[in-house]
Amino acid sequence: MNDNLPAVLGGDPAFPEGLPLVRPAVPDVAAELAEVLASGQLTNGRHVRALEDLVAETCQVRNAVAVSSCTAGLMLVYRVLGAQGRVVLPSMTFAASAHAVVWAGGSPVWADIDRRTGGIDPQSAADALDGAVALSGTHVYGGPCDVAALEDVAAEARVPLVLDAAHALGASLDGRPVGASGSAEVFSLSPTKVAVAGEGGIVTTQDDSLAEALRIGRDYGNPGNYDTQFVGLNARMSELHAVVGVGSVRRLRETVEHRNALVQGFAELTSDVAGLRLVDVRDGCRSTWKDLTVVVEPSVLGLRPNQVAAALRVEGVDTRRYFEPPCHRQKAYADMPPERELVATDWFTARVLTLPLHTGMTKPTIARLATAVRRLADSADRVGVALEEQRSA
Repeated sequence: MNDNLPAVLGGDPAFPEGLPLVRPAVPDVAAELAEVLASGQLTNGRHVRALEDLVAETCQVRNAVAVSSCTAGLMLVYRVLGAQGRVVLPSMTFAASAHAVVWAGGSPVWADIDRRTGGIDPQSAADALDGAVALSGTHVYGGPCDVAALEDVAAEARVPLVLDAAHALGASLDGRPVGASGSAEVFSLSPTKVAVAGEGGIVTTQDDSLAEALRIGRDYGNPGNYDTQFVGLNARMSELHAVVGVGSVRRLRETVEHRNALVQGFAELTSDVAGLRLVDVRDGCRSTWKDLTVVVEPSVLGLRPNQVAAALRVEGVDTRRYFEPPCHRQKAYADMPPERELVATDWFTARVLTLPLHTGMTKPTIARLATAVRRLADSADRVGVALEEQRSA
């Protein structure tokens, strides 16, 4: 193998077999799934309750409510909280964070971010809260946002804090598991996440009344007598998904430890690559590293993020630009422009690139990925020229 040149310059690809961005780690629960199918009870059964109990214990929180998706969970939380007005949230987040606000009858108000971590900037959020009915932060890439500051901001404005924790089941802040902050935190168990159920989500909350309303809301708003109390959703999680979720959450601690070790290995092997850094994790916090996201500084590295992505594609490496474009620059929100400049958001999203990270990856695999990145950096000028020639051909 020619290890000296990037593949775009004629070297051998680092991953001729291909390295996908994600590869779900699915637990061996075939026997349990067969039992569910044989029972005929596919919803509202003991496996959903077992998953809720397990997540409540994992997050050290009073209530966990299983739902069909994180998006549905957010929609229900906003609906139950009566957040049908201005909701302040970051634009640098997955579109579902904003979609849930709109579907529940709210209007997104965009806040800026901390360009080190990608998390919402509490001061920017505070500046946008006039007349708002709720505040939302995202634990982006699995790293907790500044929850303590956001709680203070929300309390000062007397609005609920809703945390989009889609990436963060298994993360911690100041030694405490993510899940017990704000009015509610909402996790995802979709195939790209650290813990998976196939599809699904979990809402955690210390508020018993909110939890009970969410349980009713996920079943159309029907408390059991078909006299619906409010406009709910069909957002139940199936027993089949819950079985997979239980198996996945049971090994969550080991999964998060392994992913942190892989990221640490990548960081050590690329620490001297000028113009490339990992997204920071706030002091005292532990990320799930749902995404291995780097910040590329073109003026230093000599390559733009999309050029790095194109060159890695030749190496057999899949990448994404999470989250470019940010919500405020997407077509869906063209009629909801930001009320103030989002300088850090635009800076950050112009530079991010997410690299592959799987729970099933090994240290040799992450080392090979780091080597591929280093090869590009070492030959950045020639790589840039080669990519431009290919684009013009």
